[in-house]
Amino acid sequence: MSSSSTSAALSTEQREAADRVIESLAGPGAHLRDDQLTAVSALVTPAARVLVVQATGWGKSAVYWSATAIRREGGGGPTLIVSPLLSLMRDQVSAAERAGLRAATLNSSNFDEWSAVEGELRSGELDVLLVSPERLANPGFGRRVLDALAGQLGLLVIDEAHAISDWGHDFRPDYRRVSDVLQTLNPQTPVLATTATANARVTEDVAAQLGDDTLVLRGSLARKSLHLNVIDDLSPIERYGWVAQYLPSLPGSGIVYVLTVADADRLVDAIRAVHGADYPIAAYTGQLDGDSRHRLEDALLRNEVKALVATSALGMGYDKPDLGFVVHVGSPPSPVSYYQQVGRAGRALDDAVVMLLASRADDAIWEHFATATIPDPDRMQVLLDTLGAADGPVSVPQLESSTGFRRGRVELMLKQLAVDGATERGPDGWESTGRPWTYDQEHYDGVLAVRRREADIMRAYVAGRECLMQLLTSSLDDPAAEPCGRCSVCRGKLTEPLSSEVSPELVRTITGSLRRSALTLEPRKMWPGGAFGTRGRIPAGLAAEPGRVLAHADAPEWTDLLAAARRGDGQALTDLGDAAVATLSSWVRESGIRPDVIASLRLTGTVLADKVADHLCEVGRRPRLTVPVRSGDGAGSAASGPNQHGAGSAASGPNQHGAGSAASGPNQHGPGRDATGATEAVYWRDHLGEMPDVTGQNVLLVVDETSSGWPITLAAAALREAGADTVLPLLIHRTV
Repeated sequence: MSSSSTSAALSTEQREAADRVIESLAGPGAHLRDDQLTAVSALVTPAARVLVVQATGWGKSAVYWSATAIRREGGGGPTLIVSPLLSLMRDQVSAAERAGLRAATLNSSNFDEWSAVEGELRSGELDVLLVSPERLANPGFGRRVLDALAGQLGLLVIDEAHAISDWGHDFRPDYRRVSDVLQTLNPQTPVLATTATANARVTEDVAAQLGDDTLVLRGSLARKSLHLNVIDDLSPIERYGWVAQYLPSLPGSGIVYVLTVADADRLVDAIRAVHGADYPIAAYTGQLDGDSRHRLEDALLRNEVKALVATSALGMGYDKPDLGFVVHVGSPPSPVSYYQQVGRAGRALDDAVVMLLASRADDAIWEHFATATIPDPDRMQVLLDTLGAADGPVSVPQLESSTGFRRGRVELMLKQLAVDGATERGPDGWESTGRPWTYDQEHYDGVLAVRRREADIMRAYVAGRECLMQLLTSSLDDPAAEPCGRCSVCRGKLTEPLSSEVSPELVRTITGSLRRSALTLEPRKMWPGGAFGTRGRIPAGLAAEPGRVLAHADAPEWTDLLAAARRGDGQALTDLGDAAVATLSSWVRESGIRPDVIASLRLTGTVLADKVADHLCEVGRRPRLTVPVRSGDGAGSAASGPNQHGAGSAASGPNQHGAGSAASGPNQHGPGRDATGATEAVYWRDHLGEMPDVTGQNVLLVVDETSSGWPITLAAAALREAGADTVLPLLIHRTV
């Protein structure tokens, strides 16, 4: 691996071609800078391997557009760009056209155009094709497109290349398909990999995958336009209040990042509770369809919204040069991912504001992110055994039903196994290749240790132990890292006119508004199969009605109230009961179903379900029931056995709750946080007691706390079997 900055000079004709591209992108008189020229000069030579690690806004795309133009004018083949986001693809197609290049993309949102695009590619009309890493994993794409390009590709570009490395902050298994392309590539085809977020270890890993003679071009990663700030002493609901209070005074338009989809929706509601329903704000998450995401991206580009409240779904590749601010409500788990997100701001501005509103509650989310993609060897083996026993290809829904694993987990596991060659996807589904798979304990222990060290760096950032920009760039192993003189640590104060003070009245307004917005609890429609022994749709005669959830996960408007109620605080329990009454009143108006009897299902060691049910009975003058749950020696044994795949030792202990939950104690029920859906369903089928006679009754079922919903599903089925006309679940706290 080389880091030399010298390369062969461009010819006069090549330099003129590059200048035409740069002028079309940046205006008359613009030209490649020396560091960009070094990269382009390398890429116009056969077999070049170049890795560019430069700050956001450096101009990495100018390198591959220039190299493409030069190679195409010289008779070379088209450029293939592997890009992670649809938003980036759309921007890149437009940029290529401005540069005089004909570009197109193949992705999930333009299926109707695939045949025409592939025809233009085969005929040589296209200069650039952009694809997602997921498209590389599609066998049909491989046959039709990659085989057609074999030996004819002019340049391969791997954008956001840190995602190739599982040492990187945003490793994606599908990105490893790039390695397959490299192995089948004509050795003379140049390859460019680009990223702004790679530390030394990730850089070495990516460079090694490209080849021994990779030219690595690193520059300073500091961003002089960014004014970094931290506030770390606000409560969760005060953070919402801070955003609502100070958002109008932030410069221009920007992005407010949150850690979860639920937070995105809640924060938008909080801002509108203060500024009105028409305030120009919107939630942007990965759950939106492609058209909705495009519409919101364009609205932000045109400054039609003050901000998008977004998860990390709006991250890599989004390019708005005049983005005025980035605010984080909750810290990402890695300084690298944080740098990548704040790097969206201030690309074409002299000044942009960056604010981190940190919380101790972030630690639990960091640990989840650290471990979420680490393979579980026992579950991997179950999945492999299921594939091996199948007679032909198996679909993901079939594997979900057979194993009891959730669909998202099945998809991730299949991709991880495919990276190691143990599985492969064909047109009709997934199959085992027969190649042995072993869990690399040492490697994954190392990955986990790195992620936890990165969390420690974020703790240091929040604590302000040194210049914030220096700490971020040092975490990326930038040798030029130095104090910035602009951040809240260097200046000893926040960027004006910002303050850490939040109006208590504003916080009360937000709290009251959010507590009135109960979420719908959709009933499960399918039995889990697997160890449960039953597959297929839950019969209508056994199903619950759509229910309601008072508090979801770590909803900040409920945090303090739930904690006090769990401690038995009388006023908190009354307030919780009043909130349940308000929710039930609007629910009855919407559904037209009025409860005849109120039952409580107590799943934890708290009195929440019983006390809320008592309050509802008192206010509504309804009879009261308790759903019996058997406990004792059987509680552990029911969750164990040869058919409970994947539960492991966690399946035999008490129910485990997320950080901050007070729902601990000796009376907790359940097979454990890590149990599969089938295991949990087995547990509740065997541990719900005999139901009282509720013939012809509409039963309101008050449940204290659950994450999966399986105890509600099984209790509802048992109550329906006992004669209930309907079962209306009211879940006090849905954990994650």
